[in-house]
Amino acid sequence: MALKERPYMLFVAEIIYSEISKIKKDNIGFSNIDAIDSFIGSEIYKKISSGKFHNKWFDELKKNNFIDQNTKKKIPDETLKLLKVQKDMMIKQLIQFPDLYYAKSHFPLEISQRAFDHLWRMCESYELWCKESKQEKLITLKIID
Repeated sequence: MALKERPYMLFVAEIIYSEISKIKKDNIGFSNIDAIDSFIGSEIYKKISSGKFHNKWFDELKKNNFIDQNTKKKIPDETLKLLKVQKDMMIKQLIQFPDLYYAKSHFPLEISQRAFDHLWRMCESYELWCKESKQEKLITLKIID
């Protein structure tokens, strides 16, 4: 079966999912929670949470006149608007405050918990798309099980 075309809205989810999967694979015994916690603060996390990831992507799309290099089709304006909303949401949800991850009680602060929850939902979304598009072999974390 040929791989199904992934919606643009899932590009960043796939990158997050892939990075978290690598962390879990490289750290035997890590749970999904441990892997997501380790992802927070990584270089790719910093790029996504600062908006730099989307900015670079938008620059590349603009350079190519918003033509998808794989499909050779123009990316619809509505999709571009949604990607800008996604960028803004990533910045708000994954806000960074160094050294504020844990309070004295060792429970995550609300801001850190919000980032964790958002990353978890991104991974869930990616797995749901994999399941719906019958690409279960891409599911490695098994978050929706």
